[in-house]
Order: sequence, then C-alpha cells, then structure tokens
Amino acid sequence: MHVGKCPPWLFKRMVRLGKAISTAIVEEYSREEFLRRLADPFFFQSLGCVLGFDYHSSGLTTTTCGALKEALKPEELGIAVCGGKGKVSKRAPHEIEKIADEFSLGEKKIDELTYASKMSAKVDNACLQDGYQLYHHCFVFSEDGDWAVVQQGMHERLARRYHWLSDGVRSFVDEPHSGIAGDRREEVVLDMTAHESEDARSASVDLVREDPKHLMVYVREAEQRSLDDYFERSPQVLKLVMPTEHAITDLTERTVVALRRAYELQPEDYEELVAIRGIGPKAVRALALISDLIYGKPPSWKDPAKFAFCVGGKDGVPYPIDKQHYDEVTSLLEQAIKESNVGNKEKTKAMRRLSDFIK
Repeated sequence: MHVGKCPPWLFKRMVRLGKAISTAIVEEYSREEFLRRLADPFFFQSLGCVLGFDYHSSGLTTTTCGALKEALKPEELGIAVCGGKGKVSKRAPHEIEKIADEFSLGEKKIDELTYASKMSAKVDNACLQDGYQLYHHCFVFSEDGDWAVVQQGMHERLARRYHWLSDGVRSFVDEPHSGIAGDRREEVVLDMTAHESEDARSASVDLVREDPKHLMVYVREAEQRSLDDYFERSPQVLKLVMPTEHAITDLTERTVVALRRAYELQPEDYEELVAIRGIGPKAVRALALISDLIYGKPPSWKDPAKFAFCVGGKDGVPYPIDKQHYDEVTSLLEQAIKESNVGNKEKTKAMRRLSDFIK
C-alpha cells in the first residue's frame, strides 16, 4: 500500500490515455472483449502500469478504475463504470439502475445487474474469508448487459484484488472469480466458493432449514467458547483441538437473528442463503465449522489468490513470468496506443513507459 493521492497532472493524463486505449479495444474488438480484459488480473495490472502507476502500488487499482469511470461516457462507448472507493462503492446499485435505464435495459436485466454488484461484494466479504476487508468496488457493464467487477481489499498494508466476469459466473458461490491478485498467499483461508466446499455449502443450507433451536443444540454439543477455538493453524496443518474448558457462549445476537430469518425463508441453495440480509462472515463461518464438526463436511481452507500484482520476475519472484501471456498483453497495449487518438507527446510517453516496463 502506498499513501497519498494521485497528482492531478497524472490523473488528467490517465483519463485521456485510458479513454484512448479503451476506445481502441472496443472499436477493434468489442465491448464484451473490453470487459473480459478488465476481468483479467494481468491485463488490468499492465493497463495501470501503462497509465502511469507503479506495479506494486495499491493505488493502481483505485486510480485506474477512477480514471476509467471519468473517461468512459455511457453514451459514447455503451460502457458504464459504477462504484469506486470507500463510500462511493455503496452508490454502485443506484448508479447501475440509473445508467441501465438510459441503456433501455429491461427491469429484469437491471435487477440482475444490481444483484451481481451486491452479491460479488458480499461473497468476497463473507464467503471468502482471507482477512482482506473490501474498501473498493467497481462494477463495469455494457449496454448489452454484460458486466465485470474489479474490487479490492486491504490487510496490514497489503492489497488484494478480486476480478469477476459475467460470462464466467455460473454460480456466485462456486468458483465465480476470473482471477484473484495479491502479493502473497495466506496460510489459512476459509473459501466457501471452492469446489471442495460443495458438501459444506449443502450442509450449511440443511442446518439453517432446521429450527434455529436445533442449531443452538449443535453448538452446545460442540461445547465451545468460540468455534475458532477448535482449530490449531500452521502453514502445513489445520487440526482439531478440543478446548480445555467447557464454557458455552452463544453466537452473537445479530447472527442468531439472521439465522432465524434464514429458517423462515427456507433457502433452496447456498446462494440464496448468502443473499439473505444479515448472513455475513460470522454466520458463514459458524455454519461451515459446525458442518465440519457435526457432519464431517469440511470446507476448503486453501487460499485461492494468485501472485499477480505484477507480471512476474526474471528470477521467479513472486512467480515465473508467463512469457506468452506477457507478450499477448504487451502486443495488445502497443497496438491500442498506436491506434489511439491522443496527441503525439502523450503517445510517445506511453510507449516509453511500456518499453521501460517490458525491460
């Protein structure tokens, strides 16, 4: 993480060059292809670098998205950028509704888009518990109804970016990401979106479909102070450890209320469960751990993030360079810049930055 703000002189140029590159991609390929590339962590990182940001700065994500939001006018390319950093992220659903109406998208499609925005944020906050708190949510969609999400979380001055693409989402709770970029892998991550967590997801739904009184009985049977007390974590091992004391502490009142609401609504599947208001990280974790302790249905504890905050290093740090992908991204950017309508001075500077980045 780097502190400070993007200098106005740089941001102004990022907007102009970002618009030119985006326009070139849309005109050369399509709006769908532009969204697909935004959902690719490698391309997005390369784009931010070409626009002028350091590859290892968390500000690359927020500032690049901010520049694209200002640069891409819905009426020009048929693409809209909604949301942003902090409180601005919460405006995304309202912005989606307003612009989607201008795109003449039907009510059903507008509901689908706002649902996608809310669920992508909730899943990365509640179902993927890696310790990174979301503070940035950017939802990009086209007049064709396709969408992509670029959102970011922070943990101990380290950033992690989550990418989504509508074309690749068959389920919001089963391997929905097009990519997750971070500086490091965490030792233990509760990933309820992993294929390996399918049984734990099913068991969680079964638990909430029963009377909440039964759920509390399961908690008492586990004789816990905290569900996390049962686990001893290390880089190689995650093992069950029974607590020495048998004090019983109920789940938080807010979580219990949410579980009661889930019981009343009787969700058909895990996605419906997660979509219920009040079902957050604590409820998701509690159900996952109880499913494991009582039914033997363990969730995935593997970190799904890839080291992708740069295109790799010549010495293999943080990971070996994918040369083919590297060359594809570079060629695309070179072509986009050459075909753009920015002035010669800005075009020359962009090509020089790209050249320096490649070396």
